Amino acid sequence: MIAPARALQRPQGGAAGLWLLMVIAAALLAPVLSPYAYDVQDLPNAYQPASSAHWLGTDEFGRDLLTRLVWGARTSLSVSATAIAISVACGMVLGAAAAWFGGWLDRAVTVVVDLTWSFPEILIALILVAIIGPGTTGTMIAISVAYLAQFTRLTRAQIMTLKGETFIEAARSLGASDAHILFRHLLPNALAPVLVSAMLATGDAIILEATLGFFGLGAQPPVPSWGGMISAGSALVFKAPWVIIYPGLAVAITVVAINLYGDALVAELDIRSRLRRGS
Repeated sequence: MIAPARALQRPQGGAAGLWLLMVIAAALLAPVLSPYAYDVQDLPNAYQPASSAHWLGTDEFGRDLLTRLVWGARTSLSVSATAIAISVACGMVLGAAAAWFGGWLDRAVTVVVDLTWSFPEILIALILVAIIGPGTTGTMIAISVAYLAQFTRLTRAQIMTLKGETFIEAARSLGASDAHILFRHLLPNALAPVLVSAMLATGDAIILEATLGFFGLGAQPPVPSWGGMISAGSALVFKAPWVIIYPGLAVAITVVAINLYGDALVAELDIRSRLRRGS
């Protein structure tokens, strides 16, 4: 049985994995599951509490909160996951090239990565979104760049450890090219800790996406996102508290679930020490 499936058998991994599967399924099936259109206003029914017609109530424009929560999951998860995937791909290539070729390339990558690493992700993201402009594309690029240093450093550490192994020397003695050694031998062996780190970083990316959405820099209305819903609900905390409570809970539970499942996966793969060396 593969490690992700074994992680589900652990108590915290099973509960967390179930929640994540539900959230992912809801995001993928949002057009099917949504009882209403997410952008259609119904002002006479604004600020309605939970009822049989609106299970989670309505917001200040009379829009169904459950519908917007499901579509918000689609936005927040897709932006965060895509951004981390881009960051992982670019970080692995940069880190592997720096570790394998060394010299000026390694020094240049290390200097840039260390400089980026010294700033908080939120600061980097805010600067980039201010330059690129608000919206899902700007948010995605900002999150990708904000987490690039993490995966570059981790990949470089893994490759530095692996390139001295006997099987790498054997491949080189047989005449294998640098590209073949990197993509056929080194990167596949460095993949497991990077992917686990990417999963844990996805939880942080969801918070970062929600933060940018809260500031109005993420997905633009009427497209829903969890951060944007929290921002809109912050002005209604006393009049219609459910508008901010439900998206806030969605962010909190999803991030906790990602971290719990990630911990279970780390335990199954037994790579905690390798993650530590790359941090």
